[in-house]
Amino acid sequence: MNKKHRMFIRMVMASLVRRRSRMIVALLAVVVGATILSGLEMIYYDVPRQMSAQFRSYGANVIFTPSGEGYIRPEDLEKGAAQFSSEELEGYTPYRYENTKIHNMPVTLAGIDFDSVLKTSPYWHISGSMPSLDGETLVGAKVAESLGIKEGDDITAVNTFEVTSETDTSDIPSYELYTDPESGETYCDHELDLHVSGILETGGSEEEYIYVSLKDAAALTISERGYDIVELSVAAMQDELSETVEKINGSSVGLSAKLVKRVTASESTVLTKLQSLVFIVTSVVLVLTMICVATTMTAVITERRKEIGLRKALGALNSSIIAEFMSEGLVLGGFGGVIGSVFGYYFAQFVSMNVFSSSITFRPLLIPITIAASVLVTGLACLIPIRSAVDVDPALVLKGE
Repeated sequence: MNKKHRMFIRMVMASLVRRRSRMIVALLAVVVGATILSGLEMIYYDVPRQMSAQFRSYGANVIFTPSGEGYIRPEDLEKGAAQFSSEELEGYTPYRYENTKIHNMPVTLAGIDFDSVLKTSPYWHISGSMPSLDGETLVGAKVAESLGIKEGDDITAVNTFEVTSETDTSDIPSYELYTDPESGETYCDHELDLHVSGILETGGSEEEYIYVSLKDAAALTISERGYDIVELSVAAMQDELSETVEKINGSSVGLSAKLVKRVTASESTVLTKLQSLVFIVTSVVLVLTMICVATTMTAVITERRKEIGLRKALGALNSSIIAEFMSEGLVLGGFGGVIGSVFGYYFAQFVSMNVFSSSITFRPLLIPITIAASVLVTGLACLIPIRSAVDVDPALVLKGE
């Protein structure tokens, strides 16, 4: 660095120090603008993850159904679920539905995986406890009310099915078999004793079922088969989900994938509006920052009109005057951008914890963006004041006019 450059830097820094009261005001404006810009940038890019986590509490957003007649085989389920990355797939729950009777009343029984159901249905409210052992059941509130079932009761589920030549009757006691006198067909009434560990309350159709483990569902029907439907909770946006769903449906996997529109569409709509709001607020803050910096620089240039006129009378070029004032503005922008980047993270953390109840993800790449934006805003804010400095007439200024 030569003497000319060192002298220029000293002039710029000396000018900032001499007018520190005004420069502090301009710096604070830049810091505030950079803080909000940095914070909202982090929120903007972290909102999809935050919103996705919030919407997962409303239930599954993807479902698998059989691609044709029959059921979803476990191996096909594994292939379909593998299409989502391990980071995206939060969990899936297979359902097997069977018709049964309890207290001689028809009830729909659902065989599920109790270990995974709360990942896809976190809104379930259980009075009592989730079944953890074979022979335990979770009863929907509507079923419990209509049948007079309470937590802790012991009930018996009865499954009636036709016995054909293909049915394995080796494990069926003879007293469970009977023949219809009219049709001559043989039927079996197979019983399964269950202990009610909890009552399910959701306010929806889930209250119309009783839930047992997949193992107990197979024991009641004396048959192993696939699943009727599978619910999946995937942490991804609608466009990504649609692409994966199309990929699954276009493959040879023996199932059909569908989006739960009421969840994915709502998530996309809310996210778009929230991101638009963040963009608008950021734009307004940057404009206000630009106005504040421009006002401060205008006041500084007005104070220095005699100095500018004298320098121009001594032969100073307009380019040197422009370079000096622009450098002052850019120093303010760069310094304010660095401070604002640090404060912005804590601002974003505060907003995220109070709005989404989760911490923000720190994104180092947003720091240079914030600094560059701050420098650009202050540079633009300096253009009009600098133009007035260039237009100073030395003769008029030195005459005191």
